[in-house]
Amino acid sequence: MASEMMEALMMLCQEKHIDELYLIDQLEQSLAKSYAEVMHLQDGARVTIDRATGKVYVYKLVPKEESWDDEVGLYTEFDEEDVTPKDTSRTAAQHAKSVINEIVRNSARQQIYEEFSQRIGDIITGTVLQTTPDFAFIKIRENVEAELPYFDQRRYPDERNERPAGERYAHNQRIRAIIVDVRDPNSNQPPIRGERQRPSIVVSRTHPDLIRRLFELEVPEVYDGVVEIRSVAREAGVRSKVAVSSLDDRLDPVGACVGPKGSRVRTVVSELRGERVDVVLWSDDPAKCVANALSPARVSRVLVDRENNYATVIVPDDQLSLAIGKEGQNARLAARLTGMHIDIKNESLAADIMREMPKEVEAPAEEGEHRCEYVGPTGIQCRNMARPGSRYCGIHEKLAELGDDVITDDPDSLI
Repeated sequence: MASEMMEALMMLCQEKHIDELYLIDQLEQSLAKSYAEVMHLQDGARVTIDRATGKVYVYKLVPKEESWDDEVGLYTEFDEEDVTPKDTSRTAAQHAKSVINEIVRNSARQQIYEEFSQRIGDIITGTVLQTTPDFAFIKIRENVEAELPYFDQRRYPDERNERPAGERYAHNQRIRAIIVDVRDPNSNQPPIRGERQRPSIVVSRTHPDLIRRLFELEVPEVYDGVVEIRSVAREAGVRSKVAVSSLDDRLDPVGACVGPKGSRVRTVVSELRGERVDVVLWSDDPAKCVANALSPARVSRVLVDRENNYATVIVPDDQLSLAIGKEGQNARLAARLTGMHIDIKNESLAADIMREMPKEVEAPAEEGEHRCEYVGPTGIQCRNMARPGSRYCGIHEKLAELGDDVITDDPDSLI
């Protein structure tokens, strides 16, 4: 019987990847505490388990008088007296069950931590097992669960809220999320609220990197590194902006991310439950980058103060509300995307400022192209592109030949 128990223990250790010596050592310590209480052994007991037969031996600890330590107030050396009872196998089996269960749980937690602590930032696909008022349990695979917290920040300011506004989860619903944290089971930090009932893996659906990972899954060019996602600005559940660039000049990065008829970005939007995603072109020129980030609004001019990381944007009067966005959302996301403070003005209010500016200013334009240099009486520069090899557009080029005194803003004057 005893040998059968040892064989069962060894098989369990191999199945659960537990060190055999560690398991037996923990079992001996647990039995020693139990026998010391049951047999009323004042100075404790020591238990050994025969590794071959599984037989349990109990020894009473008898302190040596000469080993008394005045500083510690304890005996440091003991003699051992064999007091093994007859029913040790039964008691050992009962203790083995509880000790093994505890060791298996701790071993599983440690293995999960070692595996997933290296995967922070990776996307996972799981199914919803259970929801509570504060968090949801997500099943990643068999015996591995994650937590998606959405605590009320007013009641629990130290807790997380990783759920986009308006999202609700149903049982067995498939969702994708990104790993943002893995709690160490051996950490000495104070336990968080309800930690004993909560998995150690924490996932999020509000993190900006979730959009990066979704585009990697849907866009082969992003996964291969040909198209690079340079920046992401997100207001989870409402709207996001993604700035992309390409290592291949012949490849349009925005078109690659949008896909044929918008199929690729539509898949990302579907996974984000209808969250609007704007894909814009990244530029190393801050003026161009800011102008692109304010898309879909059209920009007349961008003035950049590199030292103060400040950009003043001039837009047509009819584009002001579109550039700012609902409750300032478009401007706010553009500022996060570019990392600059953006001040938006319409042309009417900025006329005085623009009149004092030089004609050659930073403006979003393709390389080799430039804006028409004509500036009207109101100080507003023509928004048309100049003809190749000329300083002016087609409207003002002929008028410039006649002299500055006849140049007008009225295109009908050419008729």
